[in-house]
Amino acid sequence: MTSQPIKLPMAGILSKLMVFLAIFITFSTIAVGGESHSFSRTLPPGSMKLKREKVSHLHFYFHDIVSGRNPTAIKVAEAESSKTSPTGFGMMVMIDDPLTESPENTSKIVGRAQGIYASASQSEVGLLMTLNYAFIEGKYNGSTLSILGRNTVMSEVRELPVVGGSGLFRFARGYAHAKTHWFDPNTGDAVVEYNVYVIHY
Repeated sequence: MTSQPIKLPMAGILSKLMVFLAIFITFSTIAVGGESHSFSRTLPPGSMKLKREKVSHLHFYFHDIVSGRNPTAIKVAEAESSKTSPTGFGMMVMIDDPLTESPENTSKIVGRAQGIYASASQSEVGLLMTLNYAFIEGKYNGSTLSILGRNTVMSEVRELPVVGGSGLFRFARGYAHAKTHWFDPNTGDAVVEYNVYVIHY
């Protein structure tokens, strides 16, 4: 007596397997209460209603005041070795510096530079700048630009990246050119001219 191979209905098995997989995937992505486990989603093009990109040029002066009764830049941390380091390596400063239309300290304030800079080089005066330009003037009132970069303060012109922004500067990117306008070696106070070029919507 010879045995005959059993023929299974493959089409029926595959269709049942596909239905099972679809149900499994659906239930595995739904949390209790009907909410998705995923924390992100892809948006269709145009859903943000963004306008055409443009380039803006901002020009202002940054007043870094470390002396007097009301300094705008205050040392908040310092390594023991920073006191003897020629570059101040390891020192950290918190700032709330005024940004003005012209270099005079009586000039109209257009915003504040708020954040931290730290001495990050042992061989030269090189600062790590992490700050926001928070604007208070005109159509940019309430908008910010975020800077994260290296500032070699003894260079004539320094370039710092603009890594983002808020308000009218959402999705911003660009760069800032910094040039020392005035520096007092006795007090450490400085005025820096900034030209900022930003691509934004």
